[in-house]
Amino acid sequence: MNLTGQFLISMPSLQDERFQKTVIYMCAHSKDGAMGIIINKKIDFDLYPDLLEQLGIDKPFLNKKLYIRYGGPVESGRGFVLHSDEFMQKETLTIAKGIALTSTSEFFDDLSKGKGPKNSLLALGYAGWGPGQIELELASNSWMTLETDINFIFDDSVGNKWTDAYGLLGVDPNKLSFNSGNC
Repeated sequence: MNLTGQFLISMPSLQDERFQKTVIYMCAHSKDGAMGIIINKKIDFDLYPDLLEQLGIDKPFLNKKLYIRYGGPVESGRGFVLHSDEFMQKETLTIAKGIALTSTSEFFDDLSKGKGPKNSLLALGYAGWGPGQIELELASNSWMTLETDINFIFDDSVGNKWTDAYGLLGVDPNKLSFNSGNC
């Protein structure tokens, strides 16, 4: 099983409040662990000016729409840019067709100058799992998986993205049993 390039959708029964009603884009998955970015938790807009200053960006992004998200509880002070892959650097991680991840100050600088990818999402922090951990969580029905296209990542419909993800599966999350698959 390799979840790289797929989505994890938290089950309604997931009790960990850091991950309740989350949609996570999986950036890496191997026998050594997994890493993903939560794409449906907005960062308070009031933090935007401070965030730009912290990243060393002294002006707003020119003609670029940059969505800012809470990427997860690991390294929450660090920025990661999930983006379309027409703009790459040597440090960029290619994830799947059309999608990449970069976390360098030069990349932030390029974005602030109006350069960079057509689509981007800035995440603070990431979600991480140790070896075998995500497999155990899947086996205990904490997550659903979903394959979808790039447009699902880079849109502004954050508030409904969890429900929309279930909709793509043809499932109403409000009708799921909390005890499904458990003995």
